[in-house]
Amino acid sequence: MMGMLRRTLFGALGAAAITAAGAPVALAQSQSPTLDAIRARGQLICGANTGLAGFARPDAQGVWRGFDVDYCRAIAVAIFNDPNRVRFVPTTAQQRFPAIQSGEVDVLIRNTTWTLTRDVSLGLDFGGINFYDGQGFMVKASLGVRRATELNGATICVQPGTTNERNLADWARANRIQFTPVVIERQEEVVQAYVSGRCDAYTTDVSGLAATRATQQNPAEHVILPDVISKEPLGPSVRHGDQRFADLVRWVHFGLLTAEELGITSANVAQAAQSDERPAAQRLLGRTGGLGQMLTVDDAFMRNIIAALGNYAEMVQNETFWKVMRNTSYYTVGYMVLNILTALGAALALNRIRGKVFFRTLFFMPVVTSAIAVSLIWLWMLNPQFGVVNTFLRGL
Repeated sequence: MMGMLRRTLFGALGAAAITAAGAPVALAQSQSPTLDAIRARGQLICGANTGLAGFARPDAQGVWRGFDVDYCRAIAVAIFNDPNRVRFVPTTAQQRFPAIQSGEVDVLIRNTTWTLTRDVSLGLDFGGINFYDGQGFMVKASLGVRRATELNGATICVQPGTTNERNLADWARANRIQFTPVVIERQEEVVQAYVSGRCDAYTTDVSGLAATRATQQNPAEHVILPDVISKEPLGPSVRHGDQRFADLVRWVHFGLLTAEELGITSANVAQAAQSDERPAAQRLLGRTGGLGQMLTVDDAFMRNIIAALGNYAEMVQNETFWKVMRNTSYYTVGYMVLNILTALGAALALNRIRGKVFFRTLFFMPVVTSAIAVSLIWLWMLNPQFGVVNTFLRGL
């Protein structure tokens, strides 16, 4: 999927770059209000997650790190040629849109799904898709759940104001799954509710589940189920009405992808700027075309970004991000293979021993016991002669 995305964007970017090379360079007729405000205050303000490993999270020294963080820094480099001239404002899922709409932040780069509703009715402009994701579920291994469809009757933690909340309801309705939502706004609080046992399952984007699992004391105690119930194209967004700033955010993203396609990295960008004779490389690195002037920034803005942060692949390949994804992938594959082999072995063994009906009954007993037990308890409580509920009511 990422390969298809890159090929599509590369084709569009190549065509645009060719057009730009053949056309006279013209500066913007008017400055961007957002860019003017950023330059006047001397820093970019970026709306970020409250803490999601691999995407946006302060380290032990308070320095923000992660994939989304690097995108914010890339925009700061384009404007100031300094990746540190950015202030990160942590936002919850519900706070993020008012923050960008009100001008509290200049750009929102916070694992946010690009949807028609957000693009149109919330007054946002998205700057491309920088990460394809999908919504999944995580449960404790001790629960014994292997597929999401086994969560009938479960309590499920979810954050409000997200596509996850709506997707969960749609998926449950389509699959006739009954569940009790536990809706909690802050990331750290919803994770704590799941870990403490307040919820049977936690649902969010799979990347978020992987990040949460990797930061637990014992990640092996948590399982990300193989079911993915939605498509979540994530990307940066800005306010409607300032097309110049939206253009800058969008073309920083496209420039990072193009640098990867051309093989220009943080290690060779200085040499490429001097000796790479490919027309696309010359335009990207500011030697020809005057593309930076069209965005009211330095022509060398992409050269500066790549030197400071790398191309798209280098930004994705930060150590924390891939450690999270790699460990989760290994565990998920291993867990599925082990479950299949164990089930197959148990089935073969049951066919060769005496009393297989008894063992099959014993095997399925936990599946039906909980429902039977709950029914019996309610029958006892509501018994018209000696049930505790009627006894209590008669005493009133």
